[in-house]
Amino acid sequence: MTDDVAIGPLDLAARVDEALRVQALAFGLGDDEVAVRRQIVLRHLTYPGARALGATTPDGRLVGFVYGMPNDRAHWWSTVVEPYLRAAGLDDWLDDSFVITELHVRPGYQNRGIGRALITTMTDTAAEPRSILSAIDVESPARALYRSLGYADLACRVVFPSAPKPYAVMGAPLPLRRPGAR
Repeated sequence: MTDDVAIGPLDLAARVDEALRVQALAFGLGDDEVAVRRQIVLRHLTYPGARALGATTPDGRLVGFVYGMPNDRAHWWSTVVEPYLRAAGLDDWLDDSFVITELHVRPGYQNRGIGRALITTMTDTAAEPRSILSAIDVESPARALYRSLGYADLACRVVFPSAPKPYAVMGAPLPLRRPGAR
């Protein structure tokens, strides 16, 4: 990771618009989708154990963020992925897992280890023994990062209502694997 970016706690509620600009650039979101996601993020932050980290430049500009929480089977995401995981005999992953809800890095700052630092720092303090997340179900730099950390596909071709592309649900034991570790 570069020395010009610091990873630390993020008051995501106070900086939600800045974080969503990062997500919009990284994920290609339009204004309407950003407005919907704003309400989702603010609701997520009210859940027990929800927390966020940011990657900031020395002048305080947010260039990446991650947030997550202990999983709860009653949450919308869990209700969507549960049938897919159950079909694979893996729905126990919904219990005692820390969910990485969002992880995004501004395009100009990608491939510098910022995403890796954000997700490992976030999961290092999780009380749960494993982590789960969802990612668009295509081979991508994000999926390669997750695999390098120890995440494996638990279910593929997961369809979220209103999402244009299918997702994969991935899971990893904690702590996450570090570079050079086997």
